[in-house]
Amino acid sequence: MRDRSRRSVKSRMVGMAAAVALAVLTYTDNDHPAATDHAVDTALAASAREPAGPDVAPAPSTPQTPPAAVLGASRPTRLTIPAIGVDTAGLIDLGLRADHTMEVPADAETVGWYTHSPTPGERGPALLAAHVDWQGRLGVFHGLRKLTPGDHVTVERADGSAVSFTVRRVEQHPKDRFPTQAVYGHVESPELRLVTCGGQFDREAGSYRDNIVVYAQMTGSPHPG
Repeated sequence: MRDRSRRSVKSRMVGMAAAVALAVLTYTDNDHPAATDHAVDTALAASAREPAGPDVAPAPSTPQTPPAAVLGASRPTRLTIPAIGVDTAGLIDLGLRADHTMEVPADAETVGWYTHSPTPGERGPALLAAHVDWQGRLGVFHGLRKLTPGDHVTVERADGSAVSFTVRRVEQHPKDRFPTQAVYGHVESPELRLVTCGGQFDREAGSYRDNIVVYAQMTGSPHPG
């Protein structure tokens, strides 16, 4: 059963990478005061149609410390990041749009779980996304870039468990050089990716030029929420 579960999770991650690849948060940022009604930024969408190989290597700088446990699937329901004052419940599901870009939350306060990724606590990289700002309001991930290695992230799940993660690194990348393999690639332990927009705001395109990506690894044993 363990081998079957491992193959199932790996298959989901391969399909995820093939389906969306660089499409994370390539949306138009109508949240910025200077933004107007522009089309969705699809500069990265072409790469989303590239097939992925059966094993995408994890980022070499991600420590692969064996986790205390690997959990079964259970939707995330609450996210807490004390270092930047995040404590938000009511996480939503994010799928794919028709143009193969990822859906995004419709307001500043909501965090979304990308449903083509594992749930937090399962083997592999779970992905949560939110706005840096939205329609003149600070987004829940506005402070994401301020996280540092060692900061703690807790995700509560629908099954009543709470999973603890420790930040390993924080990166900023131009959207046309999004680190697809590092974000979506297969890893043996439960990990977490937190993604938002960042960098300079492109007034002509109506979107931010970069993505902020936080990499965190599950640490410690799951505990009741």
